[in-house]
Amino acid sequence: MSAPKAPKITDVARQAGVSVTTVSLVLRGKGRISAATSERVQQAIKALGYVPNGAAASLRSQHSNLVGLILRDITDPFYTEVTAGVSEVLEQQGYLLFLTQCGHSQERLQQSMQTLSRQGVAGIIFNPVRGAVTRPEQGVPGAELPLICAARSYYRDDVDFIGPDNGHAAQQATTYLIEQGHRHIAYVGGRTDSLTRAERIGGYCASLLQYGLPFKPEWVVECERTQRGAADAIAALLHQHPKVTAILCHYPEVALGAIYGVTASGRTVGKDNYIGQQVALLGFDDVAEAELTSPPLTFVTSPAREIGRQAARRLLERLHHPELPPGRHIITPSLQKRASA
Repeated sequence: MSAPKAPKITDVARQAGVSVTTVSLVLRGKGRISAATSERVQQAIKALGYVPNGAAASLRSQHSNLVGLILRDITDPFYTEVTAGVSEVLEQQGYLLFLTQCGHSQERLQQSMQTLSRQGVAGIIFNPVRGAVTRPEQGVPGAELPLICAARSYYRDDVDFIGPDNGHAAQQATTYLIEQGHRHIAYVGGRTDSLTRAERIGGYCASLLQYGLPFKPEWVVECERTQRGAADAIAALLHQHPKVTAILCHYPEVALGAIYGVTASGRTVGKDNYIGQQVALLGFDDVAEAELTSPPLTFVTSPAREIGRQAARRLLERLHHPELPPGRHIITPSLQKRASA
């Protein structure tokens, strides 16, 4: 017969009807906790027989110099830049990154958090996964770790979030194209279950509405995140809807592939929509290759490296002030004008 599992800090929080952070503050004698709340936590500790893990607490305090970083995809240029920004700030403060990848699986995200917690990290910066309905650390030992979400989008408000303003970025891009004279603007790329895509399409629609232009569902097209997939999808779009004179490209790969798709449709890439042969291309999340294409690609971009820097700074702030309420810090996008739009 196996021995009963030792109670966790999450059990104490549930028993006392408070947050894990509150229990942690009571245990350390920090923060502005009322006497009544503190007493309730102490009673829960006594009733459950909870014994704080001193070694783990020490590792998770300022004595630990490890910080976990969980990425959805380490090959994604956006997250590569986020990693660089995180590392830049943390290394200046004597911290080292412990990097892992979770893909789009909630289970793998939780497994990564569990592994990092057991390694004694001081805190975790992570990317969320699609369709997650629970807090990412739910059921994970060490759930009281400081958590920062650094991503393109995130719908929860109970975890610190650092990321871009996707809606504003798409609105800025669409408005720019409209002011260039375009009235038939398509949106290509991404998946319907992507929150980032939903936010961008919301901004795209807002600009169309602002200028009295109709929204055409048939001009919003999904495609694979490859240059070949984008080229085929855009060639088909332009053959079926020749009135389209500008395209918003959800991924950098879509923008790069779009050049070939436009050419395959018998048209060229460029700003002059009045001739009727040119198609303007405008992408999101600028990449180095954009300056080398012919013509160079226009992008609306939110500096991913700055998102990483801000995430690292917020984590350091939370390590020193765990009682801070969760906050959202949105990075303003900027338009990088080039010859494609």
